[in-house]
Amino acid sequence: MAEALEQRGVRAQYDARPPYQRNDYLLWINKAKLDDTKQKRLAQMLDELENGGVYMNMAWNG
Repeated sequence: MAEALEQRGVRAQYDARPPYQRNDYLLWINKAKLDDTKQKRLAQMLDELENGGVYMNMAWNG
């Protein structure tokens, strides 16, 4: 996770999110049973952090 955040250059955006969002992302990704699903969820989180204004496919004004 940390490596993916650094590679995409979104570590600061992740750190700026409220603790509940960071925890939700971690739990959501890790609860996936299949590695493919984990990778898709990680990609979604990275995209949301990169684009801003979205949290778990919902509008977010943070």
